[in-house]
Order: sequence, then structure tokens, then C-alpha cells
Amino acid sequence: MADAPVTLSEHVVSQQGLLPPEHARGVAAVVGRIGRVAAVIAQELAHAALRDRLGYAGGTNVSGDEVKKLDVWGHETMLAGLRASGGVAAFISEESKDPIELPEAGGARGLVVCCDPVDGSSNLDVNSPVGTIFSVRPSRGRIPAGPAALGPGTEQIAAGYVMYGPATVLVYTVGQGTHGFSLDPETGEFLLTLPDIRIPRRGKVYGINEGNYYSWHPGQRAFVEYLRTPDKADGRPYSLRYSGAMVADVHRTLLHGGLFMYPADFSDPAKPKPKLRLLYEVAPMGYVVEQAGGRASTGTGRVLELEAEEYHQRAAVILGSPDDVEMAEQFYRRGA
Repeated sequence: MADAPVTLSEHVVSQQGLLPPEHARGVAAVVGRIGRVAAVIAQELAHAALRDRLGYAGGTNVSGDEVKKLDVWGHETMLAGLRASGGVAAFISEESKDPIELPEAGGARGLVVCCDPVDGSSNLDVNSPVGTIFSVRPSRGRIPAGPAALGPGTEQIAAGYVMYGPATVLVYTVGQGTHGFSLDPETGEFLLTLPDIRIPRRGKVYGINEGNYYSWHPGQRAFVEYLRTPDKADGRPYSLRYSGAMVADVHRTLLHGGLFMYPADFSDPAKPKPKLRLLYEVAPMGYVVEQAGGRASTGTGRVLELEAEEYHQRAAVILGSPDDVEMAEQFYRRGA
């Protein structure tokens, strides 16, 4: 008889011994709760057009993006779920300018969750994949707790993402490998389907918005030209795959290798302008990829060593197969 599949809740409990003792139960509760919220989000996305959830809610968020109806609903649903976990002292979301404090879960065991509840929401109206990205950091007993999230990505104690596509997949790490789960829509349970994911050392695909080509760093432009150039002996050209949703592109990269890149705008070299947010997009994805044997870089340094000084700080990112990321960094050094 085949063994029963491992549920997300069971797997998180089995990982508690890898976490700091004061945070083990809290992280297990939070990741489990995010899984339950993700199941609700997946169901809502499937019915969004029928429930008038598509389109814009009006206004812009702190990042300057137009707010979708599902952005607002996803934020409120995630906040309610994290509050119910009993372990979250503060919630940092793309949809809120300031951290949302949850003082009932304060103290040394409290956690800070940084989250983009509906990443890639511009894809919703055309029924393309979207996702949820999350990062868990210790509050260290600070009051208010939100500022405890500021610092390097190496301070994360858990991170992950959910991809809502033909199947709903949750991938997470607590610093000892990266593991993937698929949602059983009949039971609402996430079941382990991708244990101990290992990214290939090199891939054959890159993902980037080439519409921004002329605003890139010279090293970035040279690197993409290199990837495009045919060289059968060297395994080139690489194929371009880009969905406009970070979660979908990173998930493909994690499983098949290659690169996901979102470089800064270098139209003014004195003031580069990155696009993606550090706390709830770049840092958690960097942690997940590193724990699968990959690398995450800004082009000039390790993503997880970047110090977050603001809640909605932006950062450039090149992540994926370690050999491919190393090659990208070489081009940046030459183009400096």
C-alpha cells in the first residue's frame, strides 16, 4: 500500500526542530495558516469574474501601482488569517503604507510577516497566473514590531510563495531545503509533491521584460545579447520566457533552471531605479532559491545581504541557476 501523502501541516511540524526553539511553533502556525488562506484565494480567483472581483478598485498603492479589487480583498483575507494564527505581531503588505501592528501576538515569540498577497495582479483580467509571496522574520520582542523586519534578508526564518495556475502550488523553506506542495481542491489540503527541490546548475531559459532593454545597465544588455547569441557547443541561444508574474517565472526557473531577472532602470546611471520590493518580493524569493541550491544577486552582490531600510524599498534581482547567475555577475563587472 502506498504511503499516505504528507500534508503541509505535517511537514511544517516535522521542520520545527530546524527552527529557533522560541519561534518553532509560531512559524509552523503561520505557514499552516498561509496555506489555508491560499486555498481560499485559489477558490476566489476561480470565481473572480462571476463575483465582480476583476478590474480596478480605484487609487494606487504605496508602490504607485493601480489597485485591483483582488489586491484589496487578498490583503484583507491574508491579514485576517495571520491574525487568527496567534503568532504574528506585525504584518507588512504591499497594500499598506505602514506595518499593521497586531499587539495581541507581541513579545519575544512574535513574528513579522512581509507579504505580497496577490503578486502579478495585472495578469488577472486575462486569466494568467498570479501568486502570493511571503517572508517571516522574528520580531525580537520589539514594540512596535514592524521595524524588526528592517535588516538583511539573512534574518528571515521562513519564506515561500504560492502560485495560482492550472494547479495551486505552495513552495516554502525554513532554511533547510526548499519543498513544494500541490493543493487538493477536494479536501483543501496542500500535499507534498516536490520534496527537496534542487535547481539545475545551469539552464536553457531566461525571463526578463525585454521592453526595458535600453534602460538597463550596460552589463545587463551585454549579458542578454550573450544569451541570445547562437553557440551550439555552449548551449546557446537560451529561450526567452516571461509571464509578467514573478511567482510564475521564478517557479519555472526553480524547477527547470535558468534565470529570472528584473534589473534596475539605469536611464540615469547616477540614480538607478529598481522595480521589485525587497521585503516581500526579492528577499523571500532569494531565500527560497538559495535553499534549493541556486543563487540570487543584484548583479553586483548577494540579495540576502541587502539591508532593508524602508518597508517598501526596491531592489534589482537576478536569480536562478548558480552558474548562470555567476555569468551575469561577470558581465556586470565588465560593464561597470
